[in-house]
This record gives sequence, structure tokens and C-alpha cells, in this order.
Amino acid sequence: MQLKRVVVTGIGTINPLGNNISEYFNNLDNGKSGASLITRFDASLFKTKFACEIKDFDPEKHGIDRKEARKLDLFAQYALAATSEAISDSGINTETVDLDRVGVIVGSGIGGIETMFQEIKGYVEGGCTPRFSPFLIPKMIPDIAAGHISMKYGFRGPNFTTVSACASSTHAMTDAFNYIRLGKADIIVTGGSEAGISVPSIGGFNSAQALSTNNENWQTASRPFDKTRDGFVMGEGAAMLIFEEYEHAIERGARIYAEVSGAGLSADAHHITAPHPEGLGALQVMKLALEDAEFKPENVDYINVHGTATPLGDIAELKAVKSLFGEHAYKLNISSTKSMTGHLLGATGAVEALACIHAINSGMVPPTINFEHEDPEIDYKLNLTLNKSQKREVNVAMNNTFGFGGHNSCIIFNKLKK
Repeated sequence: MQLKRVVVTGIGTINPLGNNISEYFNNLDNGKSGASLITRFDASLFKTKFACEIKDFDPEKHGIDRKEARKLDLFAQYALAATSEAISDSGINTETVDLDRVGVIVGSGIGGIETMFQEIKGYVEGGCTPRFSPFLIPKMIPDIAAGHISMKYGFRGPNFTTVSACASSTHAMTDAFNYIRLGKADIIVTGGSEAGISVPSIGGFNSAQALSTNNENWQTASRPFDKTRDGFVMGEGAAMLIFEEYEHAIERGARIYAEVSGAGLSADAHHITAPHPEGLGALQVMKLALEDAEFKPENVDYINVHGTATPLGDIAELKAVKSLFGEHAYKLNISSTKSMTGHLLGATGAVEALACIHAINSGMVPPTINFEHEDPEIDYKLNLTLNKSQKREVNVAMNNTFGFGGHNSCIIFNKLKK
């Protein structure tokens, strides 16, 4: 069976670095930190008092009226906002495309956790009288963002959500890639959305000792590859990409940002939160993605690594990179854009996929900011793109995302070959 080619024809995002694509890419290039003190709730008693929040979000500016917004958890609002920009950017005319062959596959790790928290809080504070909102379940379930996107635009193709913790949106993009290249759809809106800056998620990740507690230096607390790194910084937001069958895109004269080359999936089979210390799962997933793309390691120019700034994770991932790429590892650009955006959990893969596509189209590799102190366990002969973006031609870019439970996913994009 001849697999079809898949390309990216539209992009949209809302994240801590910007409320649209232009703001996001500009701030990536300039190495801006998205961190701020938490305003969403009173965090004074929490071990971590900062996060990478979205600034000045107004759902009405993204086509979501106030009445509709009240029925949507924030993660679904973010998903609709990013989709609106991606659909507009793609030039898709919903009156002329075959809506039965347009799908929606969106990842989210924790869905409407804030909705769930508020309803349970109300139940307890109300003397355990069972008065729940009729919107509790449809606001909370992680698949509802994909559902709302399909209802808004009339897309009747494959529609579901992937849930694999912080790998969720890369799994979503992988499924979208496979459905299109197998001929099951012409277009799929794919990506991820998360609104995890809430009492239970900050408290839960604090208890798991996964979050940075560097409250004295919150603006620079996300420090991948730095000796003083002490965990990730929570982020929030969404990114959506329009994946489209190549001939379909050509026929309608669409702008093509990049081609989707290949994807890999694996598991660590090791621990619920810690990575395999030798990075075996990370090695396997990158190897599978390269094989799927029919690329050699020497073809890759840039890796946006998972790089969450946890003491163990950064070391294990770089071991995997050196093991797979050998001497070519020293010719790559490597960076962790989580140093700027924070970690958007289930949305992180999609937001970082956009960073890869930006590097391909602009020739600017985004930096790993906040680096100050060398860690003797990290090989700094690797080009970790520290503190400043770097110019280079990027023909092939790889994005890694790994999740609690040992879920690993990797997706590769390349500059379109005519």
C-alpha cells in the first residue's frame, strides 16, 4: 500500500509566550520567559507560587461569546481559540471541503480538572448536598475539546482525544498523521490543550516533587540542563495544527509550512514518574521515528527535546541523544523551549511542534534560556542552544515528548521537498 504524504497547512496557538502565532514565534526568537507569580488562585501556602500563565485571555476575542464560555472549561476555550487561528490560517473553506473527511484529534492530559475541583469543593462546602452543575461532566471530560471543535465547524471525520500525560498531543498528532496517510481522512485538526494551573494540579505535582520551588528566582526557574534545575514550571495553553493530505493541499492551493515525515511511540516500562536512567525509552522512540521517516541520524538538524528541567530527566534524554546520533549529536542544535513556555502537560508536544516548524521556516533555532551553571553529568560539547537563539538552516526537526507512566512519543517534520 502506498502511503499518502501529509503536510501542515495551518497553525494556531495560545500559550504563555503569546495569544497568537506571531507573538509566540517572536518571543521564542527573543528568549522571553513566560513565568509569573500565580494569579489564578491564592498560592501563598503552596511550595510553588509561580507558573507560566496565559496573559490577558479574553474568549470573546477568539470567537467564544460569554454565554458559551460559561459552559466550557478553560482548556476547551484554549482549544477553540487555537483552532480558530489555525483554521483561518489554513484557508479551509468549510462550504467546499468534504466535511465527512475532516477529523479532529486533540490531546489533553488532565482535561477539565478545575471544573472537577470547583464542583467537589462546592459539594463539600454545601454540607455534601448533591447539587452538581448539569455541565460538570461535559465541561470536565478530556475529549470535549475535540467535540466542541467538530460541532463548531461541522467536521464529521474521525474525532477523539488521546490521553497519555505529557505525551498526549504528540500521540494525537501521530494518530492524525497515520489516519491521513492511510487514506482515512483528507484533513485533521490536531494538537493539544491544557489548563493545569489550578489548586489540585499544582498541589499534586508539588507532592510528587516534580515542580520547581525556586520562588526566589521564579522568572528564571525553568532551567533545563542547568546544575541548579529543580523541576519543571507549570504552563498552560493550546496549539493546533492542520494536517492535510499533500495532493489535497496542492489542489486547493494551500500554503504548506512543513511535511510530517515520521513518528515513533514507545514505553519506558520502568517507573510511574522517573525516566529510565539510561534513556532507553527515549532512545527507542527517536530510533522508531527516524525509521518511520526513512531518515538517517545525519539528516536531523534540530531536536526540541522534552527537557523539563528535572534532575534525572535531562540527563537520561541527552544520553539517549548521544547513543542514537553518535558524533552527529555534536552537530545538532538541541533546545528545550520549556525554559520559556513552562511545561504545558498534554499540550506541550503541539506547542513544541510549532517551534520545530518555525525553525524550519525561519532558520532560527529557539534557545534554552536561564542557563548559568554547568552540571558535570551533562556534556556541554552538545549544542544546547544556551540562552540565545541561533541561525542555521533546518531541513529536518524532531520533537520529543515523554509522560508520567513512561509514555514516549516523537514526531519529525521536514522542509517540503518539491
